[in-house]
Amino acid sequence: MHADDRRLLNLLGLKPTGDLGPLTAYTSVRSKPVWFVKANPLNPPSPLQTQLRNLWRLYAMQWRALTPEERSNWRQACRRARLKLTGPALFFWFQRRQDRATIQTIERQTGLQLLN
Repeated sequence: MHADDRRLLNLLGLKPTGDLGPLTAYTSVRSKPVWFVKANPLNPPSPLQTQLRNLWRLYAMQWRALTPEERSNWRQACRRARLKLTGPALFFWFQRRQDRATIQTIERQTGLQLLN
């Protein structure tokens, strides 16, 4: 990414962070964007990292398997309950925790069905 591209992103108010193609970006403590060439990992992922990454992939597949209406309900529930989460984030949280009581409370508060 060229300096002009980075300036354009900043001008548009975008503050990209993380890996973007061959670069990594973050915001410094002085609120300045910092860009550098992405560093490849020195070691292969640990078994636990591999297990967790596979788990997140499974959650993503489950999210994509929902109907558009079901995904919309998860998103709307977050907005109606004024949660600081997105619909997919709440869905992933539920898949990980399996806390049906919390989701049922959100269903009662929002009038939306999230669980079958």
